[in-house]
Amino acid sequence: MNWIFVGASTIAAQYMIGAVRAQAGQDVVWAVSGSPDRVAGWAERHVIPNATTDLAEALADHDASAVYISSTNEKHFAQAMAAISSGKHVLCEKPLALNQADALEMVAAARDAGVIFGTNHHLRCSGTHRAIRDLIASGRIGKVLSLRVHHAVHLPPNLQGWRINDAAAGGGVIPDITVHNADVARFLLGEDPKCVVAQMASSGMGEGVEDSAMSVWAMPSGAMVMSHESFTHRFAGNGLEVHGETGSIFAQSVMTQEPVGSVELVTEDGRETISCSPHSLYAQGVSDFTKATLGEGRPAADGIDGVKSLTVALAVREAARTGKRMDVDYEGVS
Repeated sequence: MNWIFVGASTIAAQYMIGAVRAQAGQDVVWAVSGSPDRVAGWAERHVIPNATTDLAEALADHDASAVYISSTNEKHFAQAMAAISSGKHVLCEKPLALNQADALEMVAAARDAGVIFGTNHHLRCSGTHRAIRDLIASGRIGKVLSLRVHHAVHLPPNLQGWRINDAAAGGGVIPDITVHNADVARFLLGEDPKCVVAQMASSGMGEGVEDSAMSVWAMPSGAMVMSHESFTHRFAGNGLEVHGETGSIFAQSVMTQEPVGSVELVTEDGRETISCSPHSLYAQGVSDFTKATLGEGRPAADGIDGVKSLTVALAVREAARTGKRMDVDYEGVS
């Protein structure tokens, strides 16, 4: 399968090109970006044979059947719709769009066109998160009471740009990281947050957008989720904890793009280190997506997963903006 990469992004360069090329018989054959000089240089550095600023030109290539989108957030909708209209499978970065309606339209269009649509939520592809989900599902900690996600990090200079100063492009820590935490909670617990309370702030990096947020979510089962995300915490580390009636799971350094971190299970029998697969998160995501295009299973995170994580993030931002508890509105999401 040949791929078109839309957006000459850091994540594409550092992770996704390698993830595609790790799959047998797959390669990236087009790079698309708005800057002629940037896309030409980017394609040359990454040995991609075709570079263009015209998405339509790339989509006209009948030998390319999949599109990966990692442009700025406000461009996702139009680019995904164009790719779907051309009959291409689409793997889109989170958040899928700036609003729920556009995200739903993307998913519905893909369904109607008979193409696979996935959201590139990499964390659920990690060996650590899959091991944690298995511990919960197998009853090792009993009924889940709470989940705490600590995803307050320091955004490196090469990733700052629009994320810290451009609200119109979808900047801010909530669309950037809260969507990930929402997907993690949904993936681990198998349920969707039903209401949220939140606060957000600009704590030193954000220019017209929030760079830090904290929120608490109520789950249908009665479990509570506490989510903390930031761009400004240089030394905080990251991780998550899941606490149940008969045990707790402590995962350190697992909210990352790399296959690293540790998972420990604590019960009345003591403390147990859990073995986790060290595979590439992105290669796993591309592998799952590829199999789905062949009729084998589903993407690691499909379009509805992307819509729901966006919906939670939008509710968190509205709760922080208004100071009110917000119900998470999944109407029309199925």
